[in-house]
Amino acid sequence: MEIYAEYSHAIASMVIFTLIILFMSPFSALAKAGKGLAPGATPEQDYADKAYRLNRAYLNGTETLPAYLAVTVAAILLGVSPFWVNLLASVALLARIAMLVIHLRGIGTPHSGLRSVTYVVGWACMVILGLIALVAAF
Repeated sequence: MEIYAEYSHAIASMVIFTLIILFMSPFSALAKAGKGLAPGATPEQDYADKAYRLNRAYLNGTETLPAYLAVTVAAILLGVSPFWVNLLASVALLARIAMLVIHLRGIGTPHSGLRSVTYVVGWACMVILGLIALVAAF
């Protein structure tokens, strides 16, 4: 599969993002169980609560992962410049990791600040990946 070798950073980024989400799943479940919540229940909305922040970080990841995978895979399959695909996918991953750390540590406020900045950086990378994939398609 030499044709995909040039996209190794983007491919590794997708795998790492997926593994992070998979790794977070049992920890989110354990945190909720520790609070006596039933499977699938959501902790009370309290940003000071570690179980709530862990659950939100996990849910943020599961909400974002499909879009991240879709635009990155589309860009790769459409032959978008490996430099840009690797750069944007890697920056999006780093932004997601930073957001995860910020979420878990309870840094900032629930509605603004550094967590919002990291979200927007990751989101912007995904939008750009999607747009350049569309350009490549036509």
